[in-house]
Amino acid sequence: MNILTIQSHVAYGYVGNRPAVFALQRLGFDVWAVNTVQFSNHLGYDRWAGDVFQPDHVARVTAATLDRGGPGRCDAVLSGFLGDHRVGETVLAAVARVRQANPGMLYLCDPVIGDRAEGRYVSDSVADFLMTKALPLADIVTPNLFELEAMTGAEIHSLDQALAAVTGLLAQGPQVVLLSSLIHHASREGTIEMLVATREGVWRVVTPRLRTDPQLKGTGDLLSALFLANYLKNRQPAEALSRTAASLFEVIAATQTAAAQELQIIAAQDRMAAPEINFEVTRIA
Repeated sequence: MNILTIQSHVAYGYVGNRPAVFALQRLGFDVWAVNTVQFSNHLGYDRWAGDVFQPDHVARVTAATLDRGGPGRCDAVLSGFLGDHRVGETVLAAVARVRQANPGMLYLCDPVIGDRAEGRYVSDSVADFLMTKALPLADIVTPNLFELEAMTGAEIHSLDQALAAVTGLLAQGPQVVLLSSLIHHASREGTIEMLVATREGVWRVVTPRLRTDPQLKGTGDLLSALFLANYLKNRQPAEALSRTAASLFEVIAATQTAAAQELQIIAAQDRMAAPEINFEVTRIA
């Protein structure tokens, strides 16, 4: 299977396309990667260098990539951090082209808007694009808790509120909503939850919350790639959630053990591909 991924790129570390491409390849997919930026490292460091690619550049590279690979041979499109809503329009043009040639394709939109630790880190135009244009056309969306609140306008402090919010997103078009980093007033101490919702039901997985200092970047990018890979294999949401949670946990655990600032995706690649741990997934709706 072939996956077109349109995201940011760093030379050092693992955010954007860097973890997404490796994870997808390690799980057996061919990846056509289009980079929206090229930076030395992510912007959480004190120094960085690089450039944001112009929307026209991204559009030309994307179109030429599909010309070469063939839109009918593309099984999925993955998008992450956009930086400019005009890059988002390029993503949707690619989705439309692939979908016309291959109606069974999937579009996973990781609606990168921000997080609770840092707040919003995209412009209003990008956030509006994600909520009004990308969301209705996506097959799968993977918001974190902050992004789910931003996209629904709801404050989420309970599991019932989270359920109502993911159900609300489903009503806007996606087939699958994966909510990451869910912590609510009834969460067990030291745990973190994920939900996957479809029109057929909602499933939850609870895992230990591994703390790192500083807070890791790129976990959401890796999560989206892992879920897409697992879901593409048989389109079973609960099974994809279980394997994704286990693989992500293995990578974060290896990173914590190494006391590293970047995801240890290379060191943990075998455990990511075949997790040694299993987390129970329960149906809650």
